[in-house]
Amino acid sequence: MKKGVLFCFLSLLLCYPGRAQVQAERPYWFSLERGKHFFRNGAYGDALIAFEDARRERRSLYTRMERALVELFSLPEVRRLGNSLDQVERYLVDHYQPNVTAALEELYYRVPKASLEDSVNRALEQFGLLKNYPEAEYWIGEVYRVEGELKIALGQYQKAHEQRAFLENPGFDIEILYKIVDIHKAAQEYTEMESRALEILEGASPDGRPWDSFWTEDSFTRNAMARILENDGVNRFLTLYRYRNAPVEGVHRLLGFYYYASGRHSRAAEHLMFAFLIQNTTLIEEAIRNRYDFTFSSLDALMDEIMGRPVLTAYIEDAEYYKTVYYLGAALYGSGKAAPAGTLWAFLSGQNQAGEWRGRAQRQLRNPFVERIQEMP
Repeated sequence: MKKGVLFCFLSLLLCYPGRAQVQAERPYWFSLERGKHFFRNGAYGDALIAFEDARRERRSLYTRMERALVELFSLPEVRRLGNSLDQVERYLVDHYQPNVTAALEELYYRVPKASLEDSVNRALEQFGLLKNYPEAEYWIGEVYRVEGELKIALGQYQKAHEQRAFLENPGFDIEILYKIVDIHKAAQEYTEMESRALEILEGASPDGRPWDSFWTEDSFTRNAMARILENDGVNRFLTLYRYRNAPVEGVHRLLGFYYYASGRHSRAAEHLMFAFLIQNTTLIEEAIRNRYDFTFSSLDALMDEIMGRPVLTAYIEDAEYYKTVYYLGAALYGSGKAAPAGTLWAFLSGQNQAGEWRGRAQRQLRNPFVERIQEMP
């Protein structure tokens, strides 16, 4: 089917959700996409129903497949084959069992066959696990979040994270953790917020890899970076180092603000240094993409290069760039590193578009002091 025809077909299904035949035939993933369509258009009640349908339809699908395998294995001639999947497959060559064949094909698509260790029992266990639908749990949580039911939303996000091994896109796990962190922050549950934020950095991915192996495994380079920033200044620091890891920028920034608010200035400076480096790596690479011969020389020159470009202006706002610069300076000052703090504040003081953070930086330059903050900035 051509893409254009398929698009029209899906659009018609979205527009006419009440038809019984369509409801009966649609796969679970279509119900999920239908729910997203409703969600993005603000129809949260319809979205919730669709997401719950998707969860139920997936559970029903894998329950039927599990039952087909159980029914086959209950036959006396099959029981005599023992617990071997290979023997069952040989049996299927000569005995027409389309439901079981389809079930095994689906199972091997979802789970590496070698991991089943030629075991029917392991296959049945996997069918039990495949009934979980973490994407549906996440989107149900999204509906409750926008409706203000944060405790219910948190429970849904946690359920989705527990089922992360079955995500269609394993990288989506970090998005789920960010939502969990955000709800703990909103509830001022800062200990839980910190714990889940650190989980993003230290090993939240389904395969056990840290999302930020540089942070967790390369303390020598991290310490060298801090020395360059503190002793040689911010422009030298950004000349020497680049770090492309946008997914963890937000959590470094969050932890930096949190540690600063709780008076742990050295820890705040470490995380804010990483957030600042990732942000500027993004800006510098975009400047080079726009003008191939651009070379970073100073923060002021970088700002001159990117000003007036709506995409980068939006990025600066979304990433709280000026706030990050200000608190990196404040954390360095609180750690006894007045010189680099002054350089960062001097940069901010010359940026008319920095608003509040320009004014605060100018006050710090006139009379530097360590801020006492009651809540997270």
